[in-house]
Amino acid sequence: MKHKRDELQYEHREDLEALEEALGYTFEARELLERALTHRSYVNETAGVAGDNQRLEFLGDAVLGLVVAHLLFEDDRQAAEGALSSRQSDLVCEAALVQRAEVLCLGEHLRLGRGEVLTGGRSKPGLLADAYEAILAAVYLDGGYEAAREVIERQHGPLISEGILTQPLATMVGEGAQKSPTDFKSYLQREVQRQCEEHPRYLIVAEEGPDHARTFVAEVHVDQVALGRGQGASKKQAQQEAARQAIERLDAAGGDLSQLKLAPLPPEGRAG
Repeated sequence: MKHKRDELQYEHREDLEALEEALGYTFEARELLERALTHRSYVNETAGVAGDNQRLEFLGDAVLGLVVAHLLFEDDRQAAEGALSSRQSDLVCEAALVQRAEVLCLGEHLRLGRGEVLTGGRSKPGLLADAYEAILAAVYLDGGYEAAREVIERQHGPLISEGILTQPLATMVGEGAQKSPTDFKSYLQREVQRQCEEHPRYLIVAEEGPDHARTFVAEVHVDQVALGRGQGASKKQAQQEAARQAIERLDAAGGDLSQLKLAPLPPEGRAG
């Protein structure tokens, strides 16, 4: 007869096997996958847990960016740097990562603290995107670059071959704004690169609140000038809000980036 603890371990093993099957990759070091699924709130509430997925998220972001850039480079050998950069931004934005995480049913596998579970953590975009990047890092550490590339190509390849449509400014801000998730960062990057050789740079300028209700404040800078500020429940969401405000200010300036760079950022700027 199985003890309750043995039953839980068995069920957890089956859950991880189902996730591995969805990924198309089997881990040699299963602990890497477990770490990738572990949120800091779970570590804070559970004794004996080695650590959370934040370091893996950092590495996974870089691995994803490299592989997607490589795939785009091979997909279109005639595309200019600006076009490739824009497509890459579309493919690695939070909305795209959340979509991939939902396909994998990643929320069901996350290890969260009680407070995070009660506040809907399993469906929070920031948590899903972070865990997805952490899993890619775990694959990279477990199987190397080729293993990570195979997983990412399986997940993102169809999006690359189909192409990503960009959205006009009128559908992104103002009264005609769409209610569906929008990648403001990609649009802002395209506009900045169209008018100058600079790249938008995002800074996290503040963070506060408990683990289950963290709030981040981000600013977007171009040529050392702050163009927008925003806040959100994740760093990526805060960056999107900062980009959204910059787009709104750019629209108000008639689309002229040089005019926007001369205008001071509002002290309490947050796009709503």
